[in-house]
Amino acid sequence: MSAPIVRRLTELRAEVDAWKRAGQTVGVVPTMGALHDGHLSLVRAAKAGCDRVIVTIFVNPKQFNSPEDLANYPRTEVADARRLAPLGVDAVYVPDPDQIYPDGFCTTVSVAGLTDVLCGANRPGHFDGVATVVTKLFTQTRADRAYFGEKDYQQLQVVTRLSRDLDLGVEVVGCPTIREEDGLAMSSRNLLLSDRARVWAPELHRAMEEMASGLLAGGDHDALRAVAEARLTRAGFTGVDYLDLRACGDLALMTTVDRPARLLAAAWLAGVRLIDNIAVG
Repeated sequence: MSAPIVRRLTELRAEVDAWKRAGQTVGVVPTMGALHDGHLSLVRAAKAGCDRVIVTIFVNPKQFNSPEDLANYPRTEVADARRLAPLGVDAVYVPDPDQIYPDGFCTTVSVAGLTDVLCGANRPGHFDGVATVVTKLFTQTRADRAYFGEKDYQQLQVVTRLSRDLDLGVEVVGCPTIREEDGLAMSSRNLLLSDRARVWAPELHRAMEEMASGLLAGGDHDALRAVAEARLTRAGFTGVDYLDLRACGDLALMTTVDRPARLLAAAWLAGVRLIDNIAVG
């Protein structure tokens, strides 16, 4: 039996209020739909850690920089509901747009510092959109815990800081990146890749693994990055937005592995922007 799809906030709150009165904990898995096994791993983690689980599906217009990108983002609600059915979630919240941004909505939530680099530098306003919608979803679902994948590592850090700074009372739980057999990080955007581009897409992860190994062996950061970028060019990637070694937590730029770090990348292949990150050290 599939979970009920809830589209109005009043319906959601009636459900959640009943769970809270019964002393049950609530977990939320915020998504934009086009669900894949990475999303389902978050749902399983939520099921293991909470009494009740809500999956939200909302393609948030405020985190898109391009109207074309927003229009092209895959929307697969029927297939998503089918994928969630065996997992026993308690509600699938697919809010109508006016339930998130009603007429006259004029508030923006910003997280300074963490959003000035990486995707924040290349997509102005993106993380304001993320922070705003996440704040709404946290308060609407009254969640005790929220589950996010490490694949969007910068987003995970932003949401963690947001919940802490605003005393939202939501524990943000980061879950490991789920990969295809060839190493490509699972992403809804992978659906936009042509068959040919899909063959070459795993080169991003391979180039990152090679660069990380070189850094751990004491190699020169700039030389290793140049080799990685050349490898991506040979594979048909048309641009690299960033390929950075950053400190875990505060995302400070690094060139040597002298504390726990992540190697983060964003690169373009056949008009699709792919992101990935791996732990280093």
